Amino acid sequence: MLPVVLSETEWRARQAAHAERVRRWTEPHRERAGRGEKHPVLDFLFTYYAFRPAWLERWHPGPEVALAGDGAREFLRWPEYRETRAEGHSVVMLDPGALPAHRRQFVGWLRGLLAAMQTRSPFFGCFGLHEWAMVYRQTPDETRHNAWPLRFSPEETARVVESAAVTCSHFDAFRFFTAPARPLNRLQPTRVTTATLEQRGCLHANMDLYKWAFKLAPFTPAELTADGFELAVAIREIDMRASPYDLRELGFEPIAIETPAGRAEYERYQRAFAARGEPLRARLIALCDQLLAAAPTPAPA
Repeated sequence: MLPVVLSETEWRARQAAHAERVRRWTEPHRERAGRGEKHPVLDFLFTYYAFRPAWLERWHPGPEVALAGDGAREFLRWPEYRETRAEGHSVVMLDPGALPAHRRQFVGWLRGLLAAMQTRSPFFGCFGLHEWAMVYRQTPDETRHNAWPLRFSPEETARVVESAAVTCSHFDAFRFFTAPARPLNRLQPTRVTTATLEQRGCLHANMDLYKWAFKLAPFTPAELTADGFELAVAIREIDMRASPYDLRELGFEPIAIETPAGRAEYERYQRAFAARGEPLRARLIALCDQLLAAAPTPAPA
């Protein structure tokens, strides 16, 4: 397939638009960090995922896009880019064949995970109880967001957990359950069973689309990474509104999943996020296919 050639004016405009788009999240995070403030909702996307704000602001065109102009040579600092010719011009573009063997193996695993999730039936009955299980019968030093109060006493929080069916399929949430909460979960996910249990109704699985986009960098188009991040921001807000924490001081009204009305509200959000995640997952699968189909670039003699 012939690449799409962007003039320097065109790709510079896309680069600037991407940076402007994501600064609405990166700049407030930097300002809070400069003041020594912690935000229990929004900081998560920069601390748990550990992708620096500067990395999110960085623009990459994705495969099959060639960058014209002298400025394009700035991308050659990344080993995955090559200088070549297209439409009679010297251009710079990504070389999917430059993907190292160990990363190619990861891409194959990720492609299988994402494809399985697309065909597996989503589950909408967990009601966000994972956050409650993370504080269930905790010791004082186990509180994750200890600057913020819980909406209920420890005894009342425990009653909510014990009276519900805890059905968390996401290992990276389950691993933060307190020890007494783990046996209450109907599933016992492990890192090994991720590809078997991960499902697209899960808020965290859809939030992880941002993570997977970043894991494929620099091959992921920056616009796809930003789409994943934007979805993750929306999900994180609902995740914490449905949690046992009282974050009204920050402007987050609780979703009372301890009530039938609250559970119905949470499920509506779950379904909407699952629908938003499907096209992003499909784009990631297509990117994995591109990377896996590329013949490895021979090493220099």
